[in-house]
Amino acid sequence: MAFTAVRKSTPVPTEAPLVLTTDAPRTLGFWDQFTLWGNLGISLFGPVTGALVAAYTGSLVKGLLAVVVGCGMGALVLGGAAVFGSQTGAPAMASLRGLFGRRGSAAPTVLNIAQNVGWATMEIIVISQAAVAVTSERWRWLFVILAGVLATAMAVRPLGSVKLLRKFMVWLVLLASVYLFFQVLSKPVHDLPQDSVFGFWPAVDLAAAGVVSFAPLAADYTRHSRTNKAAFAGSALGYGLAAILYYGLGVLAVATLQTNSADVITALVTLPAGAIALFVLLVDEVDEAYANVYSTTMAAHNLVGHLDRRWISVVIGVIATVLALFVDLGNYTQFLYLIGSVFIPLFAVAIADFFLVSRMRWDVSDTAPFRWQPAAAWLCGFVAYQLVNPGTVGGWSPFWLELQSTVFAGHAVPGWLGATYTSIVVSMVAAVAFGAIGRRRAA
Repeated sequence: MAFTAVRKSTPVPTEAPLVLTTDAPRTLGFWDQFTLWGNLGISLFGPVTGALVAAYTGSLVKGLLAVVVGCGMGALVLGGAAVFGSQTGAPAMASLRGLFGRRGSAAPTVLNIAQNVGWATMEIIVISQAAVAVTSERWRWLFVILAGVLATAMAVRPLGSVKLLRKFMVWLVLLASVYLFFQVLSKPVHDLPQDSVFGFWPAVDLAAAGVVSFAPLAADYTRHSRTNKAAFAGSALGYGLAAILYYGLGVLAVATLQTNSADVITALVTLPAGAIALFVLLVDEVDEAYANVYSTTMAAHNLVGHLDRRWISVVIGVIATVLALFVDLGNYTQFLYLIGSVFIPLFAVAIADFFLVSRMRWDVSDTAPFRWQPAAAWLCGFVAYQLVNPGTVGGWSPFWLELQSTVFAGHAVPGWLGATYTSIVVSMVAAVAFGAIGRRRAA
């Protein structure tokens, strides 16, 4: 199966195809995608992540700088991944057939399904928690169900949902955002707590991981882009700028409202008319859950492309909603780090291979062969990330901490060494080097 753009002479569908097919409609321009990704970047998770960045740096200036650097790096990875879809016409995981082959793409597909179900669940949880902060705890179950139903309905009609976001929600969200920033900036600045300081680069890793978590979703939407430039600019600028603003809002809230990552949403709600602004953002948060439900569907299509995506979306939506009813938010920080350690090097390899090795000519058909070179480069980047930032996951991190001690001869990791940019550099260099070996053998 080959993925190509729809010919201009054929009628252009108004919705995404129901099965994994070649005729993905190219209906999205720059502003469609900029507003879509801007809405996805404006999230209640933004202030939570920003508050964590503030805690990691212990400084207002360093926290804001870490947000800009981390979100900037993540946005470039996101934009590069977006071009996969606009060039090949394939959804994200199907496009990775060009990297790992048809069978090899199953590994990142399974990982992506797992992380998207997790993200969809977490989005529904955070929506319900924000709603509870405005109303009452006894209504949490109702908000969970409402969020799950709305997200699933949007996933059933994804392109229609993009148009809806562009026409209406972006303006309401913009007004609410301006109001929240005005209220937060009107308060005096206090010194940040120093009890959870890990350093500047771990904070950058945290900010970058939040943005890169959307790279495995990008091509699911940009396969409908009219041009590669619109796909890259719309996703990178839309999500990157929105993430910088909302992560920055969290950093500022810690400094002015003297809050933390656990209580930052409650602190924003208690501002004058803050509940109204948060309610607007709460409604907008549904698009984050929708994006994860729909992208889980698109990932599943790489494995079972003949099934109607609408039924897959309904099943995924039900699973995420049920999980949100019974699961706590959990260790959000380590979840972000673990996702980052997998997908940051993966998409760094994919970008290097797509643009530099394969020259934007990936075979995304059902017969695409396995390629060992990108797989080896991905492993190199993953190991590099873990060695610099092993995290604190039980049963996993102790092995990497011991290996880190061996590699660095018992010394601490240098403060200037960040896991994000280290893994990106290692992954890209390895991808180009292994790609050159593959070309020589082929010749």
